[in-house]
Amino acid sequence: MEDFSKKSCEEFVEVLASKAPVPGGGGASALVGAIGVALANMVGNLTVGKKKYADVEDEMKRLMEQCQTLEKELLQLIARDAKVFEPLSKAYGMPRETEEEKAKKAEVMAIVLKDACSVPYEIMEKCCEAIDLMDDFAKKGSRLAVSDAGCGAICCSAALQAASLNVLINTKAMQDRAYAEAVNQKAHAMLSEYTKKANEVYQYVAEQF
Repeated sequence: MEDFSKKSCEEFVEVLASKAPVPGGGGASALVGAIGVALANMVGNLTVGKKKYADVEDEMKRLMEQCQTLEKELLQLIARDAKVFEPLSKAYGMPRETEEEKAKKAEVMAIVLKDACSVPYEIMEKCCEAIDLMDDFAKKGSRLAVSDAGCGAICCSAALQAASLNVLINTKAMQDRAYAEAVNQKAHAMLSEYTKKANEVYQYVAEQF
């Protein structure tokens, strides 16, 4: 399986636009989330070492360490999303003419749907972690880069929402409705809390100009 996180921007977008099953919405979500985190990290790098912001330097360094971890994890999730989605795309094409074939397809689908759902769900979690950091970058980071903190928050919010659609389309197809509804409930809770948080950061930044 190719690691699409190693592709150039041009190559990634070209494959994304093609008929190829991967990368898709999940991989795109992870990339947008990683870009959002990188923007926050840039705010930190433009803050650290400046005399004017000496009182927040240690805090910025801690936030940047968290960002570096999240950035790497989100980039890794691009490849993982491709890895778990490909078996699902193949499973949809399995024959279901006989009762035996139907049973086999249902058995495979139960496994691959959960796998395919797990990665975008994790992308959502990582985006929530990132959004939790954005307020501090916006309010304590260099004023010269405050717009980048707002951009980062909105990118992570977009990635969160995009990843949620990849969760919900998979839970809709699940036969195990109890499992599906439990995942849906958690996904909606993340959306409700963190899109609001990200928008608050955006509004704060927008009011600075």
